[in-house]
Amino acid sequence: MTEFKEPMFRNNELKDRVIVVTGGGSGLGKSMTRYFMQLGANVVITSRNTEKLEKTAGELKTETGGNILIAGCDVRNYSEVEAMLEKTISEFGKVDALLNNAAGNFISPSERLSANAFDTIIDIVLKGSKNCTLAFGKHWINKKQDKAVVLNIITTYAWTGSGYVVPSAMAKAGVLAMTRSLAVEWAKYGIRMNAVAPGPFPTKGAWDRLLPGNLKDKFDFTKKVPLRRVGEHQELANLAAFLISDFSSYINGEVITIDGGEWLQGAGQFNMLQQLPEEMWDMLEMMIRKKNSKPEK
Repeated sequence: MTEFKEPMFRNNELKDRVIVVTGGGSGLGKSMTRYFMQLGANVVITSRNTEKLEKTAGELKTETGGNILIAGCDVRNYSEVEAMLEKTISEFGKVDALLNNAAGNFISPSERLSANAFDTIIDIVLKGSKNCTLAFGKHWINKKQDKAVVLNIITTYAWTGSGYVVPSAMAKAGVLAMTRSLAVEWAKYGIRMNAVAPGPFPTKGAWDRLLPGNLKDKFDFTKKVPLRRVGEHQELANLAAFLISDFSSYINGEVITIDGGEWLQGAGQFNMLQQLPEEMWDMLEMMIRKKNSKPEK
């Protein structure tokens, strides 16, 4: 698995870029932040948990030697988002990219959820992404900045839908619509909008919340992925760095899926036939040949 952990860029490809990562204190947000810093970027990480942010910032600064700023922010509150943006500008003088990574989710039959439970997920994922995107977009447009990037972390069930995570599916679908819509509307301002749809990338915090107790041991995600493995954090960080860099300057309004083929395996009507043993295929082949060899009456 070593080859999947190799960095794609290695020569300060994001040098002096200022990148804001929401939900950057842990999990995939932390992994992407680490790589951005290794590539020379100045990174601002935000979340409601400032204690976690401080711990992460200390670790990553020591590990990479890069510049990192923390900003406590509840993305559901537009005034807090504006304050976070102002703090970023005050510290670094500019901002070049926004990574909408903050999210919330839990598995439950929809009829067991309260209206407030729906609102909690939708407010963090959809309203939070909208708040950050709108605040940053207005700033870039008013400043007449020649180029900027918004990268949204969504999921493949944003377009397929999925039972038992309905609030998340609804919210991520909205973020997908926002990505594609603003990619057209704001391109004239030099703002690129793209999204990444990750498959299974194990993170202790998120997976423990999503699949508490021993549930995660009962769900073998490798069986759902044609490549028969889960993703490595570096693979997602590589993709995120590319989409924020100038190397992707002609990519706009796109959603890049990085899931080892997971959603396609679930989408095909007959894909479940891969579970059939070879002996069963031999028997089916014999039955089909026998049927086709019969003379027509």
